[in-house]
Amino acid sequence: MRIIQVANVRWFNATSWYALYLARLLRDAGHEPLVLTLEGTESHAKARDWGLPVRTLPLNSCNPLVVVQLYHELSRLVAEFKPHAVNCHRGESFWLWGLLKRQTRSFRLIRTRGDQRLPKHDPVNRWLHASVADAVVTTNSVMYDHFHKHFRIPESNLHRILGGVDRARFSFSDAGRARVRAEFGFGPKDLVVGLLGRFDEVKGQRELIQAIAGLRAMGKTDLKLMLAGFSSAIPQEQMHTWINEAGLEKAALITGNREDVVDVISAMDLGVIASKWSETIARAALEIMSCGVPLIGTSVGVMPDLISGRAVFAPDDVQAMAEAIAWAMPKAIRQRLVSQQAQTMEDLSGDAFLEHTLAVYKGGSS
Repeated sequence: MRIIQVANVRWFNATSWYALYLARLLRDAGHEPLVLTLEGTESHAKARDWGLPVRTLPLNSCNPLVVVQLYHELSRLVAEFKPHAVNCHRGESFWLWGLLKRQTRSFRLIRTRGDQRLPKHDPVNRWLHASVADAVVTTNSVMYDHFHKHFRIPESNLHRILGGVDRARFSFSDAGRARVRAEFGFGPKDLVVGLLGRFDEVKGQRELIQAIAGLRAMGKTDLKLMLAGFSSAIPQEQMHTWINEAGLEKAALITGNREDVVDVISAMDLGVIASKWSETIARAALEIMSCGVPLIGTSVGVMPDLISGRAVFAPDDVQAMAEAIAWAMPKAIRQRLVSQQAQTMEDLSGDAFLEHTLAVYKGGSS
């Protein structure tokens, strides 16, 4: 199949990853993907790094003259590439693709919604999603339920595809665990709590630091904290300040940007998704669970689709997070979480991700 992935995302965030990973899976399976990005963006750079066929267009422009020219360029692209399906991962140019689909009737139009913001159910948006698009893909149950309730999209055209992860790559490494723990000075009795993610307010690093500090003050001094991330919206220096203010200078560390992500994950005894909002596509959660590391997390976005029960706690609530960490500390609980999460991961491989998405592209059930 010839598939256009419209990834007009400036940053290489979860939405961009979802689109580009799909393109890579399609390419590796013998299909012909084409990625559309914005010039000079992280998404464009990552698509090129991955060796994906990519073109740049002003897909986010609001200039009427540019938009008219863009529509003509998209028309030429469709005539030349002859896509079987076009998958829009952002909404800025979705309406143009809708007009083009109506005009040519030559491809299936898919809208994948991995944004944290619920779409407005105004007449134009309802028409685009319910009448023009051939299918709407959501990346979590909250978004699925919103489309089903407010847009009245029939279940045959509405799909929930959480994504997937390369299970062969993200697999627990005994050697990697030993090497990373030795590098950072973790002992056999240390229980390492890890958060994988860029340094940003949304990720909840500060709240996790406070939760670990509170638990250690209560006598749980075997707890150690590993922040597996790097400067983004929040600089690394601020993380060090928060760690020092919490008195965790000798119990917490920052890994910085690492290539050995699998080994870093394997060094964790417990993974935490502390996000205060978003997580509509939880890439870090999938990678941690795929490595067989027990995971707990907040009830935002897709997280309740991945974990359940006492492993889920309220966002932006230090006390609730601390209670969840304390609950998950016993080895038997962590082993039970790993077993439960292994069942969840059975349908979240890259192969399953591709299979479910191809079914949508072809007009079948996901």
